[in-house]
Amino acid sequence: MKAKVQAVIEDELNPDTLDFDTLDEVLGFHVRQAQGTMHRRIIEILSEVDLTQKQAATLWLVGANPGVSQTGIGNALRMDRATTMAIIDRLENRGVVIRRRSTVDRRRHELYLTPEGQTLLIQVKKLVRAHERKFSARFTEQELSTLIELLRRIYG
Repeated sequence: MKAKVQAVIEDELNPDTLDFDTLDEVLGFHVRQAQGTMHRRIIEILSEVDLTQKQAATLWLVGANPGVSQTGIGNALRMDRATTMAIIDRLENRGVVIRRRSTVDRRRHELYLTPEGQTLLIQVKKLVRAHERKFSARFTEQELSTLIELLRRIYG
């Protein structure tokens, strides 16, 4: 009986021994598995500069789009208003992003990187590119291009 229990425990530790029925035919299952794997790794990588994935993406977009609005960032990253504001608050409190009232529309806040933000963004890009190389190396250039195109069909 002890050997049987041990075999069951070992099976639970090895997902290759589980019967997935038809779960392994579900697109969402595979997308979530891939996303989970990449997400865990990027969280680990970005912890080196004390940022979350959303904070890093926000920093990146503000750097590429000086004067972008909070709404523009939220829409691009598919975040609700409260989440966007909280992320920008954190980045502003850290001294890497500044908000300025728009001279065109006083209700609009424009976002800019500070010099510290520009330096941090250089570090973030290096870390993210190294992270990406780890995963993109598993594909040919054409496969990677096709994969990105196919994924865009899901969320685009």
